[in-house]
Amino acid sequence: MTIEKNDLYRDFNAPLEDRVNDLIAQLTLDEKVGLMPQYQIAIERLGVQAYKHGTEAAHGMAWLGEATSYPQPIGLACTWDSELLKRIGGAIGDEARGFYKQNPNVNGLTLWAPTVDLERDPRWGRTEEAYGEDPVLAGKLAAALTQGIQGDHPFYLKAVATLKHFIGNNNEAGRGDTSVSLDPRNLREYYLKAFEIPFKEGGAQSMMSAYNAINGVPANLSPLVIDIVKREWGMNGFVVSDAFDVSGTMRDHRYVETMKEAVARSIREGGIDSITEDAAAVTEAIREALKDGLLTENDLDAALRNTFRVRFRLGEFDPPERNPYAAIDESAILHPKHAELAREAAQKAVVLLKNEGQTLPLQADKLSKVAVIGPLADVVYRDWYSGTLPYAVTPLQGIRERLAAEGTGAEASYSPGTDRVRMKAARSGRYVRLSDDAKAPLAARAEKPEEGDVFEITDWGCGSHTLFALRNSLYVTTDDKTLQASAHRIWEWFTKEVFQIQYADQGSPLVTASTWNGTPVTIDDESGVLLVGDGQAAETANAINVGGAAEVGSSVAGTHADAFEFECVSNGLDEAVASAREADAAIVFVGNHPLINGKETMDRPDIALAESQEKLALAVIEENPNTIVVVVGSYPFALNALQEKAKAIVYTSHAGQELGRAVADVLFGDVNPAGRVNMTWYKSVDQLPPFMDYDIIRGGRTYLYFEGEPLYPFGHGLSYSVFRYDDLELSPNRAEAGTDKTVQVSCRVTNISEREGEEVVQLYVRADKSRVKRPRLQLAEFKRISLAPGESAQVTFQLKLESLAIWDVTRDRFCLESGTYTVMLGASSADLRLEGRLAVDGETIPPRDLKRVTRAANYDAYQGIRLGECNEGGSAASVSGDKGWLAFHDAELGAGISAVELRAAASVDAVVEVRLDGPDGPIAGKCKITAGGDQNWRSLTCGLTEATGRRDVYIMLNGPISLAWFRMMADKV
Repeated sequence: MTIEKNDLYRDFNAPLEDRVNDLIAQLTLDEKVGLMPQYQIAIERLGVQAYKHGTEAAHGMAWLGEATSYPQPIGLACTWDSELLKRIGGAIGDEARGFYKQNPNVNGLTLWAPTVDLERDPRWGRTEEAYGEDPVLAGKLAAALTQGIQGDHPFYLKAVATLKHFIGNNNEAGRGDTSVSLDPRNLREYYLKAFEIPFKEGGAQSMMSAYNAINGVPANLSPLVIDIVKREWGMNGFVVSDAFDVSGTMRDHRYVETMKEAVARSIREGGIDSITEDAAAVTEAIREALKDGLLTENDLDAALRNTFRVRFRLGEFDPPERNPYAAIDESAILHPKHAELAREAAQKAVVLLKNEGQTLPLQADKLSKVAVIGPLADVVYRDWYSGTLPYAVTPLQGIRERLAAEGTGAEASYSPGTDRVRMKAARSGRYVRLSDDAKAPLAARAEKPEEGDVFEITDWGCGSHTLFALRNSLYVTTDDKTLQASAHRIWEWFTKEVFQIQYADQGSPLVTASTWNGTPVTIDDESGVLLVGDGQAAETANAINVGGAAEVGSSVAGTHADAFEFECVSNGLDEAVASAREADAAIVFVGNHPLINGKETMDRPDIALAESQEKLALAVIEENPNTIVVVVGSYPFALNALQEKAKAIVYTSHAGQELGRAVADVLFGDVNPAGRVNMTWYKSVDQLPPFMDYDIIRGGRTYLYFEGEPLYPFGHGLSYSVFRYDDLELSPNRAEAGTDKTVQVSCRVTNISEREGEEVVQLYVRADKSRVKRPRLQLAEFKRISLAPGESAQVTFQLKLESLAIWDVTRDRFCLESGTYTVMLGASSADLRLEGRLAVDGETIPPRDLKRVTRAANYDAYQGIRLGECNEGGSAASVSGDKGWLAFHDAELGAGISAVELRAAASVDAVVEVRLDGPDGPIAGKCKITAGGDQNWRSLTCGLTEATGRRDVYIMLNGPISLAWFRMMADKV
């Protein structure tokens, strides 16, 4: 085969880097600019096709048409099954190839999944999208999904996984303009670890930046991307910005003044290789940046090398016969094997939270009637990143199918437990009847009850309600001017089917209502039409934006809601109780709607189950003690009363197309549950620190540092089987630190029951002694195994010694401390069956040498401090209120410390004190700082007295001060 010089990029025998460089060298500058946005232009003369970066695939291909739907990521994480996640990733990659075959210019092969953000707080609105609170669990499951998506070929990629969102992205309120404070230990030991694993073990080829800032610097400008992800971890793929995030650097963070600065700095400083914005705006800004010298052509070359390195590996420039994935066509979409996999995943995601007296499994052959109850019983809801389901089996359908298969004639009755009401305008006494056409709303002036609409009203908690018109089987919604019964589902970016309903007084039938964005519902006196505010507001487009609902609150001022009277047609609670009374067993389905109260752009106000749902379940339990509660939810709930009263509780995420069959399989014992919770389930928000506190160490967050008693501990999940753990072995039980050193940890697990089952064997470690506060225990590895009755298995883990290391802030590197470590094996973080000791010959962290420049962020303890930007480099410690302090423990001051040098900035005159031994200890010196501005960094010195010996040093910041670094000065070197 003869290759012309200018065709080197088509030579599949040439080194990849040479091919990439050859192609980029042949591009004009204008073509390079056109390849920087998410939608990359075609270069026909070179055979480069148009290409789109980014197709949603969180739990199946989304937004491209019908595709196989798997459980939400929180459900997939409850499987604790890496092998399953890899198979699901493979199926998603196959369907991505099928859609790509349909339209390669739009249906790209770079998939925006998995979400790797750690779930430090269950109130986060996007909890459903990620893999839990532990970096090892989240990282390894994300790595497995990534491996499946990308395939096993040494060169070609089936598709590409884009890890998101880097980093510290765990709040929705203000996500576009807030900054999170991440100190080195939290960053290195927790937040970064979850991303490092899917890069190093999963080989991820792409990553997405986050909306938030980290220590004052917008994430798309963070040096962490280049310094750690690309250089330290060796990621050779590309980084994409989140939607409209680069412009958010200017619009939301107000960090730069122009789009050209935002684009230039994102590419040059933040390592952004592909920009997810309007292409015209991006290309115009890049051209301006090039013209003004903010960017160079070489900056574009570096970014395009990263994107095209991936496109080459996807096989775009090679003959199809060389690429093993090129033959995958549209037949992969909705392949029957994928439906089987979806059911298996939904089965494995089920967690048995409680099972008193072996209430479960139900014995179908001994049941004549089952009462299926609750607002989640006969529905399958989609979340925002769900694909279009080809079919959906509800829990009610699944239970009825299972009973029918038994052939005993057993029946399943159904009661949603929700009230049916008519609405009557309090002022006029007329009944509400709504149009099913937004263009022709009917007046709320029906004179007779039978002329008014009957609505099924569902209370989702926190005041949020939905209304379903029984006349036409449509939901009540709004065009932000009037109300209509016209929506086929509860959906869209702004969920306009949600109404905040407030009762005038307890027990009163009078209510007022407001719409999704807080605008009061009123009645036009003349026409009787239900209005939103004054009915004159412009409709809010249901288009994706960064800020979400927070940016589009009601603009109607001075309008008061009109009162309505709810006239009860049927009482859902009474009907449910009556149904349960007549049944052999009752199954109550409670939970959440994925787009109400907690979702993208909206954090949860509480973790409690909706009060009405708890009341329903408790009433059914009171009537029929043989009641099972099934929670279908996107996140953990506080289920205190149900945990006390219910005999059995089951949890599953919104689980896609096979939800109903999977739940029925578990309830009737066809499947033995082995799911485990991937987060701590707390008893109330009172057990949680303030939501925006990202310091899990100091705040006592997650099972790693939480000292309280949880409702359900991390890793909890029961089984219909019983397993015994024996014979813990550590080989060796004393190890010397070193690169790639491992210790083999093994035990024997035996199924001592008469039922085949699966067990999730969890390996935890704990340092018995340390210089710093360390986790109570931390997950190191896990395996899900299957055992027949009486069968035993030898379970072996390779414990990497480096996983025991901490980030040593005194020397800015990882350190494996010498000492004894406890190694534990068991069924959850609170059910540890075996324990052993491992002696490690590592190193002892020496006393601090504060004569060296010490970054303020490398503190050991603090109070009243947040980390912010130092535009000279690194992060600065800034006072979050009137004053704060930083502690630097175990410093060897010697005999001759006479002064301290500080690099600081202050917006008003302030004082820095140096104290010894504690925040109330003796003052060794004071430095006065005159006002100069937040980023006007100046060096200051002051004398110190009595700063001798081995002491704890406290830097007291009195006033709005930012401290970048300091160093002690000695009389003699």
